[in-house]
Amino acid sequence: MAELPVTLIVNLVVEDVDRYRQYEKGFFPLLKKHGGEFVTFDDAAITLEGQAPPPGRLVIFRFPSEQAAQAWYDDPEYQALSEHRRAGTKLQFLTMVHSLPPRG
Repeated sequence: MAELPVTLIVNLVVEDVDRYRQYEKGFFPLLKKHGGEFVTFDDAAITLEGQAPPPGRLVIFRFPSEQAAQAWYDDPEYQALSEHRRAGTKLQFLTMVHSLPPRG
């Protein structure tokens, strides 16, 4: 069975812009290193139905497989970089969403 892409959805509140910018600078090269692709972000998402997520920035990015996403997250270089995110933001959630298998 082929590996399926996964999408990561993040909701965070930026509390220290300088620390978060340090994180952003290193984020994209590490994302690319693990085959990831940035999709979008939104600081003013609109909830059409249901309970709105906590206020903050929603970020969406994708990896070709769960294994690639886990390798990115477990990468010691990423974990060191993520200390800037942890210091500069209040993380609401970092969620991995699996793709549906192809219908046959």
